[in-house]
Amino acid sequence: MTSGYESFDNTELNFRRDALIQERVGLVSTHMYKQFLDYQNATINTAEVFGEIIQDLKSIVDSLKKSFSSRGITTQNIYVDYDPQKTIVTINILWHTISLTTRCNFEPQALYREQQPPLFCGRIMAIKGNYNDIMKGTDDKSECMKRLLDNEIASLYIPADKMQNSIFKIKHLSNREFFLNSQDSAKEFVLKVIEIVCGGGVYHEEGSRKSFNI
Repeated sequence: MTSGYESFDNTELNFRRDALIQERVGLVSTHMYKQFLDYQNATINTAEVFGEIIQDLKSIVDSLKKSFSSRGITTQNIYVDYDPQKTIVTINILWHTISLTTRCNFEPQALYREQQPPLFCGRIMAIKGNYNDIMKGTDDKSECMKRLLDNEIASLYIPADKMQNSIFKIKHLSNREFFLNSQDSAKEFVLKVIEIVCGGGVYHEEGSRKSFNI
């Protein structure tokens, strides 16, 4: 009789344990599913914006070629190039090279929001130099991200919700945030990045002096 009660108690204990596990796992899976949906939608939106960036860069290159040609300057070092997957695009403007990439979205990632939930979004990074040269010799995710951050000019963050503004952060302005509507974000991002890079210059090396902006 005693063993029967013990068996009943064990069954009830196991039932409660299983119910608790299912409840806790359910909460975790619901949370992760929401993150996955945001990541999926942000990835789609980011790819669309990146496609617009490629088209805008083609127009920018055409305009630059016309402008420099009218001044008698050769335009053979003004061009835009991108990979077949459309995850990297590089623009060369005379002695300046700028790359933009979506190859920094390894997993669902969010921006910190003060007094608000974190904002899950995709990211487009603008870096100074040729992406392939910068990444040469490594396929480690942590090292890739370090190299991207070391050469970052600015980043554009694309939310999962198309109705929300994109967020533009410029590295040398202490990552201050600027908000761009979805219709203008691609064009405004690439134009500002080009202005940042080409609107400055490089000093002759003398100790800590390396570059300047005008």
